Amino acid sequence: MLSYLAQYEEFFGPFRLLRFITLRTLFASGTSLLIGYMLGPWVIAKLRSFSFQQSLRDKSEVGKLAELHEGKKNTPTMGGLLICLSVTSSCLLWAQWNVWVLTALLVYVSLTALGFMDDYLKVSKRNSKGVSSRFKLAWQSVTTVVALVILVSNPESSELTRELWLPFFKDAVWVSMPLWFLFIFLFFVLVGSSNAINLTDGVDGLAIGCTISAALVYAVMAYAAGNAIIADYLLISFVPGVGELTIICGSLVGAGLAFLWFNTHPAEVFMGDTGSLALGGLIGIVAFMVHQPVTLVIVGGIFVMEAMSVILQVASFKMTGKRIFRMAPIHHHFELKGWAESKVVVRFWILSLIFAIAGLGTLKLR
Repeated sequence: MLSYLAQYEEFFGPFRLLRFITLRTLFASGTSLLIGYMLGPWVIAKLRSFSFQQSLRDKSEVGKLAELHEGKKNTPTMGGLLICLSVTSSCLLWAQWNVWVLTALLVYVSLTALGFMDDYLKVSKRNSKGVSSRFKLAWQSVTTVVALVILVSNPESSELTRELWLPFFKDAVWVSMPLWFLFIFLFFVLVGSSNAINLTDGVDGLAIGCTISAALVYAVMAYAAGNAIIADYLLISFVPGVGELTIICGSLVGAGLAFLWFNTHPAEVFMGDTGSLALGGLIGIVAFMVHQPVTLVIVGGIFVMEAMSVILQVASFKMTGKRIFRMAPIHHHFELKGWAESKVVVRFWILSLIFAIAGLGTLKLR
């Protein structure tokens, strides 16, 4: 809420600097980093005291991988709550409230609640199933509908929400998408990004590290889309007010770094579906609102690799009875090939940075 003080210069002169999104983004990132780092030990201790340990698959399900991950079975999960608390607290402090910020945080909190229910069922029943796929899809559908109702009914966002922009094109390829297509499109963006990050969350530090890369890119994209001069120069869509999403992305970077402190190998806590489903949804809705949803395929290249490895593995086994990889998602394939877990994570981080830079490059290639 400190950002609102910048509107009253005659009374709060020093706070006029808070009008600048870049400065507030730095403060937001630092705030979420500090909150996450300070609350981390307390949250982890609470999760451990409630016996919220990760449910791991046994040797009959995953073979040798169960031996490799043997030391993880007493690690608490639901660490996504720490990320959510850090991000939302920082955004409430530094972001100026508008329809874009409201929608992003609503989607994020909604999917955090879904992930929490999923994790809670897993730890309470001591199995790896959680809520049913049907319930997840229903929850995600309702979240999509609510987000669309907010965006379409608000004069600030109603027309802009219907535009479809693609990488490498300097104009909208579809000026006014019908509501039925808009729902399907946003649903697939949210569900696709949520499930992709969820699949990536299999080894210590992998998912959150790659999420930080994506959040950094979308912080830049949100800032560019919300700045008329930069948007005109880059020939991208100008969306008034969407620059405030830079604060959300900056908060996510700070919270992600704090969580990575505790999640790096050997992890003290896992994010669980509480984190992965929600982070995917947050990145997805931000990408949608800054008119860069398709670019997410490039920026989140690691997430696409992970999801595609599962799709190809299942398709190959059903069609030919043979598997392409030793195990999917693909990070487990490299573990079973003998790569140390830390080597898998660092190499995937490198790839994630390359994909992130490539995604940023599309802003200039029009």
